[in-house]
Amino acid sequence: MVTTNPQNQNNPVQSVLIVGNYCHDVLLQRGSVVAETLGGAASFISNILNGLSVSFQLTSKVGLDFKYPVSYDPIVVPTSKTTVFHAYFDLGFSENAHQDRVLKRVEACDPINPSDLPDKRFDFGMAVGVGGEILPETLAKMVEICDAVFVDIQALIRAFEKNGTVRLVGLKESGFYHLLPRVKFLKASEEEALFMDVEEVRKWCCVVVTHGKDGCEVFWKDGEMKIGPFVANQVDPTGAGDSFLGGFIGGLVHGLVVPDAALLGNLFGSLTVAQIGLPKFDLRLLQRVKDEVQRRKLHSTCSFETRDDKLSFSKPPGHEEFHASLASTKLVSTCSIQECQRDQPRSPRTVEQVICPQCNGQPKMLVNSVFDEPIQTVQGRP
Repeated sequence: MVTTNPQNQNNPVQSVLIVGNYCHDVLLQRGSVVAETLGGAASFISNILNGLSVSFQLTSKVGLDFKYPVSYDPIVVPTSKTTVFHAYFDLGFSENAHQDRVLKRVEACDPINPSDLPDKRFDFGMAVGVGGEILPETLAKMVEICDAVFVDIQALIRAFEKNGTVRLVGLKESGFYHLLPRVKFLKASEEEALFMDVEEVRKWCCVVVTHGKDGCEVFWKDGEMKIGPFVANQVDPTGAGDSFLGGFIGGLVHGLVVPDAALLGNLFGSLTVAQIGLPKFDLRLLQRVKDEVQRRKLHSTCSFETRDDKLSFSKPPGHEEFHASLASTKLVSTCSIQECQRDQPRSPRTVEQVICPQCNGQPKMLVNSVFDEPIQTVQGRP
């Protein structure tokens, strides 16, 4: 069985390089701030990889105003502010029926330049900018130093109106299109996929389209497949796609084939939407998931290899059983997770219910990562 082994202490190559800025995320509804959290795709992905015991290195930029403790220190730019996003839930529902929220970039930190990247090789690279910080030349450098590069399309096609509102541009007009033949995977949400020709892009690289509660689809040059979803009680959709990508990469690093790794991505996406902001994962759940992944790897006859251009996409024997075992693992841990999150709302439309009446306007502390770092949820702030 051929596989990578990033956990081998004798292997000098870091397993994963994550490139994307940390952010300050502010969630609003009806004109009031209901939550302030650490944001940015890099924060969600690193949260997942930490939970799966995957080693990685992160390149991210923030300003002196960055206010959250993190496990991997970002590059601090003294002359810039940290990227800030405001997410308006009620605007998304009233103005765009297909959107769960409207995003506005309020502040933008400096872009990440090629010179900011580490001078070493990686098995996997992840270009996961959210605020326009990934430059074409930076992505070009990533494909030089990483054996397999995974790109979230939001890092390529997001543009910003004068008032900061996020809009999307066509992938062909993004300035990144010429790099697709050197990219291994391109991930897009169902809405983002409308801004590219999937049939054309799949000729150059593998395309993964996430469909929320309906799972995801994987497209490659010679075929496509659907990967089943996991039941989820959506509270906050922020970071769902990022968590999917973290679970997907984590599965590949652990030696799973593409369909099984995509299942792991779907699992973590479903866990993320059940919480406000950066999710807190039950440690027992994480251990059970890792145990299931190891069992699956031991029973599999093949695994992902970053240097092999002929990837295996067919669903291997036991794929549905692996899906069922992950679903069962999630169900077993549901009670303990629900106890931790019993004060959270049951849908994004009632996100303000996260505030308990007895809080009396005082900040409520939520747990937002596997390191038990607190975030503040504020009631009624204009």
